[in-house]
Amino acid sequence: MSEKAKNVHSARQNRLLIGLSALIFLESALLAAATIYLGIEMSASTPKSFASAIALAVLTAIAAVWLVFIGLGVLRQRPWVRGAIVTWQILQLAVGLGCFQGAVARPDVGLLLVIPAVAALVLLFTPPVVAATARRPG
Repeated sequence: MSEKAKNVHSARQNRLLIGLSALIFLESALLAAATIYLGIEMSASTPKSFASAIALAVLTAIAAVWLVFIGLGVLRQRPWVRGAIVTWQILQLAVGLGCFQGAVARPDVGLLLVIPAVAALVLLFTPPVVAATARRPG
């Protein structure tokens, strides 16, 4: 491969990695906002189960922090991020698709969850991102 072709491939790979990490960081920021919202809701009104409300807020905060680590791992081209991203996006897809049905259907929320999950999965499996996050010998 010529030097120019390598530079073009590297630039495209970097753009896709930055785009994927930006999407992951955005999801993390939204989870952080959801954590703050849950904290405000707990203090503003009395939940039916205080323990469940705290558990939900703590799990949301843990997920937000975990997504920050995943985003940093993408930027550092770590191989472990592929499994972490697939796992998170499948969970997000499941919740998003669940928003389209049931007694309290929220298709608007469903779309806000499904679209970034699909976008992240598409970016994750592009050949440049797969090559960048591949396990290297040694």
